[in-house]
Amino acid sequence: MPDYRHDLLFGAFVTPVADPPDQAVELAVAADRAGLDLVALQDHPYLPQFLDAWTLLSVVAARTERIRLTGDVLNLPLRPPAVLARSAASLDRLSGGRLELGLGAGAFWDGIEAMGGRRLAPGQAVTALEEAIAILRGLWATDERGGVRVDGEFHHVAGAKRAPAPGHDIGIWIGALGPRMLRLVGRLADGWLPSLSYLPEGPASLTAMNALIDEGASAAGRDPAAVRRLLNVEGRFAQDRGGLLVGPPEQWADELADLALAEGVSGFVLMSDDRTTLERYAHEVAPRTRELVEAERRG
Repeated sequence: MPDYRHDLLFGAFVTPVADPPDQAVELAVAADRAGLDLVALQDHPYLPQFLDAWTLLSVVAARTERIRLTGDVLNLPLRPPAVLARSAASLDRLSGGRLELGLGAGAFWDGIEAMGGRRLAPGQAVTALEEAIAILRGLWATDERGGVRVDGEFHHVAGAKRAPAPGHDIGIWIGALGPRMLRLVGRLADGWLPSLSYLPEGPASLTAMNALIDEGASAAGRDPAAVRRLLNVEGRFAQDRGGLLVGPPEQWADELADLALAEGVSGFVLMSDDRTTLERYAHEVAPRTRELVEAERRG
């Protein structure tokens, strides 16, 4: 699998716990100060132990200065796309163009249905996501005339007015695993954002799954390199080398560089709520990984 040659991003995947309410915000601030590129927040509106992701993203944007923000991934079945488009554009403008939009087609359908969402079959969820992307991009396209009209099977807008424009071109990053979803990522998305722990064969899954994204991109006349590949990862610093991302920082750097060069991954989002671990990741792993990848790219 090729190296798509994107610049590398290193992020923090922070749990939006409701108690204590400031924990996620303080971890995001620490990640910003440590020099990480991205803070990502999971979105499970049906779980009462979590804060609302969108409210939390807004507070994090106000408390941080340079770090980029994303939902990882936002629960589309409970967030109507036309309202989400306005919310995303507003937060992107208010944060100085720091928002990326991580989206998921839906999971945990019992919880979604309990909150008033519609239970969808896998194929329906893919269709609903495609319709939502059309609405999002349509409402952000303020240089086009007329209102946005999408008469979909699951989402409808009938002349919705465009604007506000985002502060920058917001990337749509999709959490996807199935073949049809992966091809959709290739056709329509700016990024792929899965979790390593959910890949059926771990890192060995990446080659085949990237190939499906590339297939979708090529069929749509897109360059496969237009799609950034990100990955939520877990790890533990240790004195001795263990399994993947279990060991000293230099081992982490070697393994992440391999994923970048062999599998095209250019965004590594560390799932951790430990401030010391995030700071060590920022200070010791990220710079060394960048050095290894740049050295290889220079030949």
